[in-house]
Amino acid sequence: MKAIILLGTLKRTGLSNTEVLCEFLARRMKKSGIETEIIRLVDHQIPPGTSSDMGPGDDWPMILEQLLDSPIIILATPIWWNNQSSLIQRVIERLDERHDQLLAGKPSGLEGKVGGIVITGDSDGAQTVIGNLCNFFNAVGLLIPPFATLSVLWEGQAKGKKTRRAELMKKYDADYAATADKMIHALLEWAPK
Repeated sequence: MKAIILLGTLKRTGLSNTEVLCEFLARRMKKSGIETEIIRLVDHQIPPGTSSDMGPGDDWPMILEQLLDSPIIILATPIWWNNQSSLIQRVIERLDERHDQLLAGKPSGLEGKVGGIVITGDSDGAQTVIGNLCNFFNAVGLLIPPFATLSVLWEGQAKGKKTRRAELMKKYDADYAATADKMIHALLEWAPK
């Protein structure tokens, strides 16, 4: 079984709370036999647009190919002003052509795959983002199993905090292992075989 995590951190360098949470989830997924790849969107050239290929220098076609080959797709985002990061919004915009294909009576290539959501933040907004992303998943044919979200809203992740990676992992292991495992179980149960 394979999973792709599209990581929407805006941090090019330094510690990203969302990235550490994705690493935590990927480690637990590996224990369940899921090969997981984390794609840091900030490291790729993904120009704005609503088509699958915006021409030379566009990394999105390569990322899209990986999504189409993976039965599990997870969007991971920090909360910014009560919304998903601009990079996760960019993913939604770039997948718009897949939605257009559905409207034209053609397959999107995402039908039957399962989706999950990972969120970090230090304020309200997780429920809004989960609702937005689930609506998008539904619109392009991705199945959202019950319990397929992992959100951590902890003051140790607040903007400007200098929480170390080891401290984040300790918190996740202590307080979020059961939630992560429940998410993994749901993804495996509903993923195409």
